[in-house]
Amino acid sequence: MDQKVFILIGRSGCGKGTQGALLSKYLKEIDSNRETLYITSGSEFREFIKGNSTTQKLSNQFYTEDKLQPEFLSVYMWINILIRDYTENKHLIFDGAPRRRHEAGVMDSVFDFYNLKTPTVINIDISEESAIKRLEQRHRQDDKKEDIAKRLAWYKTDVIPTIEFYKNNPKYNYIEIDGENSVEETHKIILEKISLK
Repeated sequence: MDQKVFILIGRSGCGKGTQGALLSKYLKEIDSNRETLYITSGSEFREFIKGNSTTQKLSNQFYTEDKLQPEFLSVYMWINILIRDYTENKHLIFDGAPRRRHEAGVMDSVFDFYNLKTPTVINIDISEESAIKRLEQRHRQDDKKEDIAKRLAWYKTDVIPTIEFYKNNPKYNYIEIDGENSVEETHKIILEKISLK
């Protein structure tokens, strides 16, 4: 199998992490010759803000106040992993990056640099009502009502323009998935749409 690149995008609570993990497992099952580099920005940030540098402390303050992290840090989170761990023999899955339109432009330059052709963007689409319900059920520290409202507002201002960038870009294979289904059904639909076999 040729090297594959996937970008998972969608509202908070749409199941990007769950579907990313299932996709990574599936890639391992059907292509034992390649590893998958699974890059998730959220967990990287949560680890990063535990540090004591000036940048880490400021980032932690942003996190505590539920402010959107600056673009340069968002890019740093995933580009640092890529530079450190990427090899041409690995599939790539990006979960939670890019978020903003400018980040998508940076990632675009990454794909050009590594000569990665036609990455697949998987937009897992759920309603705002479903997102709120799912996020409230997670009981995570950053899933308080006001935090959820802010994240869903960021989706409209930051993520939707990014989705539009991918939707109308011939360099990408853009697919939209109905994420309102069960985890298993959503995974099945994703595999049908990307048709790797």
